[in-house]
Amino acid sequence: MSKKQPTTLSFLFTPADSAAGEDSNPHAKTSTNVAGTLDALSSRFGDAIEEVTAYAGERTVRVDRARIIELLTFLKEDQGYTYLADLGGIDRFTEDDRYEIMYNLVNMDKGKRIRIVIRVDEDQMVVPSATGVYKAANWNEREVWDMFGIRFDGHNDLRRMFMPDDFEYHPLRKEFPLLGVPGSLPLPPQTPSGGLTLDPFARAHGSVPPKSYDEPAGEDD
Repeated sequence: MSKKQPTTLSFLFTPADSAAGEDSNPHAKTSTNVAGTLDALSSRFGDAIEEVTAYAGERTVRVDRARIIELLTFLKEDQGYTYLADLGGIDRFTEDDRYEIMYNLVNMDKGKRIRIVIRVDEDQMVVPSATGVYKAANWNEREVWDMFGIRFDGHNDLRRMFMPDDFEYHPLRKEFPLLGVPGSLPLPPQTPSGGLTLDPFARAHGSVPPKSYDEPAGEDD
């Protein structure tokens, strides 16, 4: 009896869509149509506006980091973007301007939103804190410091959000190992009489840790 040959599954290739203009983009939303805000920023800040990009109708404005606080204040007080929805960091892993910090702002009255970004070079890891403009930036900036090591000048309580205060690394940097650094973050013992677990991924590094339920027999066993 001949052995049945495995069936090869067909693979359907999806052709790449051609670039669509902003007017015909099905993902574009009226909330991101902020032409008036862009004009106001260009008029007020001129060369400090380094780049304006659009993707799926969303506008991202990259600005000179030295003027970020002035620009955020203008957007809040003059343009009505009173809500800081998010602030986060990105490791672009490039030779120059390696890191990026983004600010997602919302004008609640007009239903508009815009993204502002600044770039941070690896030898200048300090940027002005936005907490004086948006109080909500407090925890977000602490998280960026914790994960990327970017300091925020003027933040009154810049400390770790997730990692211990004495942790030596910043886990969202691209060079940080996916399996962590053995010994950098001791974990509780896995058995009552065991010691600290120094490697959270022991099996990946060739060691077999004891199972958490592998406890010595008691008198009632």
